[in-house]
Amino acid sequence: MPTGNFATTASTALKGERPATLSGALVALLAFCCGAVVANLYYAQPIVELIAPQIGLSNAHASLIVSLTQLGYAAGLLLLVPLADLMENRRLVVGFTLAVSLCLIAAGFTESPSLFLALSLLIGLTSVAVQILVPLAAHMAPEESRGRVVGNIMSGLLLGILLSRPLSSLLAQAFGWRGVFFSAAGLMAVIACVMAVALPRRMPTHQSSYGELIGSVFALARRHAGLRERSLYQGLLFASFSLFWTIVPIELIRQHGFSQAQVAVFALVGAVGAIAAPIAGRLADAGHGQRGTLVALLLAPLSLLIGALPGSGYLWLVVCAVLLDFAVQLNMVLGQREVYAIDPHSRARLNAVYMTSIFVGGALGSLVASPLYEQVGWSLSATSIAAVPGLALLLFLLRHYRQG
Repeated sequence: MPTGNFATTASTALKGERPATLSGALVALLAFCCGAVVANLYYAQPIVELIAPQIGLSNAHASLIVSLTQLGYAAGLLLLVPLADLMENRRLVVGFTLAVSLCLIAAGFTESPSLFLALSLLIGLTSVAVQILVPLAAHMAPEESRGRVVGNIMSGLLLGILLSRPLSSLLAQAFGWRGVFFSAAGLMAVIACVMAVALPRRMPTHQSSYGELIGSVFALARRHAGLRERSLYQGLLFASFSLFWTIVPIELIRQHGFSQAQVAVFALVGAVGAIAAPIAGRLADAGHGQRGTLVALLLAPLSLLIGALPGSGYLWLVVCAVLLDFAVQLNMVLGQREVYAIDPHSRARLNAVYMTSIFVGGALGSLVASPLYEQVGWSLSATSIAAVPGLALLLFLLRHYRQG
């Protein structure tokens, strides 16, 4: 995007107006940056067994690395993302991205388990720049193409989630687990520099104190039933997504003899589901958001029931992974399009409510995944997990029945 266009966008942003243009190159750049930043939350997940003994953390407490990263991210969504409705957006994005780069470097050097866990919390907390970029792009996009723009950017976010695990495994195999953190830190530093140049300046028009701002987040959740419903649907879907992706590598390794490299390839195949994002954006722009939501809420439990089918090796697991990822991404983008339409001046706070519910659902799903699998095995686990998005489907149908 030429420099002159950035200057124009900056001047309109200062007046609180929506910028006139958003180039395809900038959309692609934002999609990449969202995926790269959100990947920080998942790099440790497949390599905790390598990290724990080297920093003196017991196997029983190794899962705290992932849990604290998710907890930090949820806290950042609630406490830091709303600042995008109060402070200049580009400065926040660059500042948070530089901060997470420093945290990743420190984590790569530390030998102390308590310090590493504290840094894991901070890595999650400072990875929230992605949730400032998405509503910023929605602000910049014209109304008629907003769903498509958000969908394209969210496809980058989901790819970051899906590809972070295989990438982490491959990097750890080549350079050790510390190399994973140093590589991620370098990437964050580069992204901070690029965003400082590429992003337009946007100063929101909302004016209040920080305490009033955070209080308004809860007020928005109380005021808008559509926000609560969309948050609940996607929270339940993401819980099933986390449940599946926490236990499916264990099933593949134990029952199908997969190596870490083969598990990485399986995750890459599952990433095909990210094609749902641009499809969802076009459906939303065409006014088919409710139909698309019904498709997603039907597809998620169906995919898990397919994954529970016995007798075909790992074939049903591949089908399940692709369909579940597709359903989760489809519903996420449709939900965001609807949530952003509630109040253009409160998009960062609306996004904070929506995304916090999603990652709380994901954290709860990860928490119960391993005990569930160890107790009942794969088939019963997958069948039980199907009930989670099934509940979202039931609530959706009941709401439409009451509305006649």
